[in-house]
Amino acid sequence: MYNTYIKPLLCLAIITFSACSSSDEDTDAMTGTNDLTLEFDNGVNGDDLLLGTANYTNSNGETLTIDRLNYIVSNFVLIDDQGGEYVYPKDDSFFVVSEETGKTQVVLKGIPAGKYTRIRFGLGVDQEKYQQGAEGQGDFLAIAEDNEMMWSWQAGYKFLNFEGTFTSSTVTTATNFKIHMGSHGSSLDNYRTTEIPLPTAALVSGSLSPVVHLAVDANKILDGTTKIKLSEAAVVMVDEVKSPQIAVNASQMFVVDHVHNGENIDH
Repeated sequence: MYNTYIKPLLCLAIITFSACSSSDEDTDAMTGTNDLTLEFDNGVNGDDLLLGTANYTNSNGETLTIDRLNYIVSNFVLIDDQGGEYVYPKDDSFFVVSEETGKTQVVLKGIPAGKYTRIRFGLGVDQEKYQQGAEGQGDFLAIAEDNEMMWSWQAGYKFLNFEGTFTSSTVTTATNFKIHMGSHGSSLDNYRTTEIPLPTAALVSGSLSPVVHLAVDANKILDGTTKIKLSEAAVVMVDEVKSPQIAVNASQMFVVDHVHNGENIDH
């Protein structure tokens, strides 16, 4: 009888030990630092964004052809499965995403090992950074200028540069539209933040460098919480009413679609 029961007990012990060892090894392996890449996949209401060629119709009954979609993302914070936060260095935390130039990746370097389940970032440039003056912007000032993401230093950054043509029931000839949203000096602060859950944890370690794919819905810019009708105003820049509404709309256009976890490979 002893022999009858000893084998199952030994097997159970071996399985339990193996499972614990594997778990311990996984935990022990989460050390070091590595890059975390964010891929901004720009689209419109579930369709791919094709600049200058496709037509997109919103709930306002307006049909858009989009020629430009550029925006500034900044101040990244990664939140792990225990609620701990890693704040990416502020001086390195400003990026332009540009569909027209193919700049759709943001690489956060030297991220400490961890299992990250949420991400928080800003749309635009916060007042703290702007108040450092032109000399306090580092290389980002030239990057913004090269990508047409500034009016002037005094007027401030364009957080969003969204342009194209549209038609509607009342505007039957293709008409240019321009949505340039940003803070205006320090008088009108349109900087907004968003925090997004990840469907699966992004695993970072000395050998793991994840890629987080964000689905970006440009339709939200005009067709979000507040409906912005181009037929009422085809150009929105310095607008104390519409600009803050667009800022809120645009901050809601980001969703994490999926996460690739892998060993320092091109995903």
